[in-house]
Amino acid sequence: MRYPAISVILLSLYFLLASPILVIGQKEIPNDFCINKQEENLFNMINLLRADYEKPILQLSASLSYVAKLHVNDLQHNNPDTSICNLSSWSDNGKWTPCCYNKYLHDPGCMWDKPKELTPYTYRGYELVTFFEEDFNIDTIINLWSDSREVLNMIFTNDEYSNKKWMCAGIGISENYVSLWFGQRTDKLKRPDICDKGNYDNDPSAAIIATNKLSAYYLIFGSHNNMHAAREARRKIKENNFKNCDILVKNGKYRVYLDKFNTLKEALFAKQQLPFEYSEAWILKD
Repeated sequence: MRYPAISVILLSLYFLLASPILVIGQKEIPNDFCINKQEENLFNMINLLRADYEKPILQLSASLSYVAKLHVNDLQHNNPDTSICNLSSWSDNGKWTPCCYNKYLHDPGCMWDKPKELTPYTYRGYELVTFFEEDFNIDTIINLWSDSREVLNMIFTNDEYSNKKWMCAGIGISENYVSLWFGQRTDKLKRPDICDKGNYDNDPSAAIIATNKLSAYYLIFGSHNNMHAAREARRKIKENNFKNCDILVKNGKYRVYLDKFNTLKEALFAKQQLPFEYSEAWILKD
C-alpha cells in the first residue's frame, strides 16, 4: 500500500483532489465557475478548526479555489509530480508556466505566483497539497493533516508561518489529490457558487461556529460489523484505562471510540497525546 504523500517546501505544503478541466486564456475566471459540496465541507472544517484555536474565519476565495482546482486537475491527468518534481509542480499541458518544483531548485515563485498568473488575485498564494492512493473523505484529510505539526503550523500561522496572516483560502479536490491555497489579502471576487447547491447569499461563518458548538467529536479506534465484536474491543480498551470508551452505532456500523469531545480542538489534542499503539485512531464528527 502506498501511503499518502505530503510535500512541505519553504512556505508551502500540498494536498489535492479532482475537478473538470477548466480552459483559461486570460486572468478572468469563468462566470460559471463553482466548487462542489465536498470542497465546501472541507473548507468549512478548516474554519471550524481555526475557530476552535481562536483564529479568524477565512474568506472562501473564488480565485484561489480556481487555482486549486486547476492544479489538482493537472496533477490528476498530467502527473507533473514525478520522482524529481514534487506535488507543487505544474505540467506543460496547460495555459500556465510549467514548473518542476524540487528541493534542489530554489524557485518558490514558480508556485507562489500561480494566482497572479491565472486569476485577478494579484498577490502570492501558498499551497498545501496531499496525494491519496485510495478512497478518502473529509475525516481522512483532517486526520492526516492533524498528524503533521508542519501542516497545523501552516493552517494556524504558527512557528515558521508566524509572519503570515491568512485572510482567504481556496480549495480543490480530485480523485487522488487535495489542494488548499492561502492568501494574505482578501479576494475581490464574490464567493464561488456551490455547484450542487446554488449561491451563498450570506456569510456562513456564524452558522459554522454555532454548528461546531453543537457537535460531538469522537476519537474512533475500530469499526466493527456487529455489536458482539464491538463490545469485546471496548472491553479490552477499557482495561487500558480509557474509562470513557464506548460504542457509537451509526449507518449499520459499530464504532468503538476512546472518548468524545465538544470541540475539534479538544479531540485533536487528545489524539496527539495517545500512546503509540493507538496512533491509528481517527476523529469522527457527529
